[in-house]
Order: sequence, then structure tokens, then C-alpha cells
Amino acid sequence: MPLSTPSRRALLTAAVTAPAAAVGAPLLAAPAGAATPVRGVGVNLVHPWAPLVLAPDVTASAEVPAARVVRIAGTDFLQLRGGVVCALTAEAALGAVPATLAVPKTSRGVCPRNNKAGVNACVVEISTSGRVTVLGATAANAITWVTLDGFSVVLA
Repeated sequence: MPLSTPSRRALLTAAVTAPAAAVGAPLLAAPAGAATPVRGVGVNLVHPWAPLVLAPDVTASAEVPAARVVRIAGTDFLQLRGGVVCALTAEAALGAVPATLAVPKTSRGVCPRNNKAGVNACVVEISTSGRVTVLGATAANAITWVTLDGFSVVLA
């Protein structure tokens, strides 16, 4: 006879009705600093969110761009969030990651951008010096904004 398992609806209902204090207590009680547990098993915070240093011609959108490093199952990931408003017509720097965040290799990821002639993504590159560059803009296809949410690359 097969074992009975709860339905997705039952699990969702239980999660929504669980007291917030019971669910959030371990995260709220966790000390700040290196290797701080984050959501999930084996996920640790190595470097907390820190704002990017933006280039002079780049402006933060609603959420200020920031970077952090998390360790998942022993592997470090550089993550970005937030967005920028810009007027790029060629490869250009958005800014830099904080000096306290070391990038051991050039890392690239694809990020959403304004849709122009069906092109709605660009490459964001972070160099070993920490410079954050946007690739893919041209005079005929300018980039006017970039969303960094979802940018996540392996650092090792």
C-alpha cells in the first residue's frame, strides 16, 4: 500500500498559516558575519549586500544596485540585485563592486535591459579589478536601463 503524502495545497496552506515567529526565529537569531546561515540547507552568507559604486553617468533605479557573496554547498557565488538607468551606446562601465569584495576571475552574466528591436538582454561583466561593465549596446540599439536581479556567478 503506497504511503500518503501531503498535497501541494496542504503544504502551502501549512506554510502560510504557520506562525511567523516560528518560521523566522532561526534566521532572526543568526549572528551577522562570515558564514552566516541564509535560507536553505548549506547556504551561508560570506559577504553581505553592499552597494555598487556607480559610474558618474549611471543612476540607481528604484532598488540601489548591490552585490553579495553566498556559499552554497561549499561553492561561492557572486550575486547582484537592483537596477540602473543609463544611456549606453557602446561597451561602458556601470561602476564597480565594493573594494571589500574580491573577484578572482572575470565573470559574466546575462541581465534584462530595455527592449529595442527585439533585443531585451545584455551581458554584464565583472573584472578581477571589480569593474562592472555592460556589453551589447550600440548607437542604433542604446541601453537605457539594466536590471541586475538574477545575476549569479560562481567565483571559484
